[in-house]
Amino acid sequence: MSPAGRAAPRQAAVAAEIFRSAAADLEAERERQAALRPELSFEDVAAPKRLAPHAVAFAAAVSHEGGGEIATGRMILLYDPAGQTGWAGPFRVVAQIQAEVDPEIAVDPLLGPVGWSWLTEALDARAAHYAAPSGTVTRVVTEGFGAKRDDPAATEFELRASWSPADPLAPLATGHPNLANHLAAWCDALCAAAGLPAPGVSALPPPGTMPRVVRPRERSRRGHTASRSGDIR
Repeated sequence: MSPAGRAAPRQAAVAAEIFRSAAADLEAERERQAALRPELSFEDVAAPKRLAPHAVAFAAAVSHEGGGEIATGRMILLYDPAGQTGWAGPFRVVAQIQAEVDPEIAVDPLLGPVGWSWLTEALDARAAHYAAPSGTVTRVVTEGFGAKRDDPAATEFELRASWSPADPLAPLATGHPNLANHLAAWCDALCAAAGLPAPGVSALPPPGTMPRVVRPRERSRRGHTASRSGDIR
């Protein structure tokens, strides 16, 4: 066997251990967030298999006091030791946030930039260094017809984003950046979309515009848009 062939299993083992450590850090922060925020709940979901050699994913929801979910999201951590086009390093975070908003808010031109700022300000506030961010903010209007013609129209906000963790002080012992801050920032942005902004994160709308009202509605963390969370690379 060639030297390269003998080295391949060792390199694969090292990569697997780096990712195991990164996933463990995310799990620890997830448990910490669940303890700090009673309105937040998490669940494991299937990770995409074709985006990177290593991946882990989970979903989260923000619930109101009555028990209904008012915002949902999904976060995926991808790891490719070789990196990929558009990434700034071997790790990539893919995130999605959905929340129902009033129709007046859905047509507000500030929804896009303010919604994006929920994420970027949360990352900055948590000192979660990042590079090569990419994303979209979408307004979704659902109307009923036929047997559902009497159902009220539903308007939703959806943020889909990805970025590369870029921790200049990444510990050499683990081989990966501090990912806990990235998870905490995503939780902050999710709560902001639900109308519960964390300190340092902007709330919609700014002074002088219509107050934001989120209507509780039962939601599924495995909904039709959640399956597209990995589309943004």
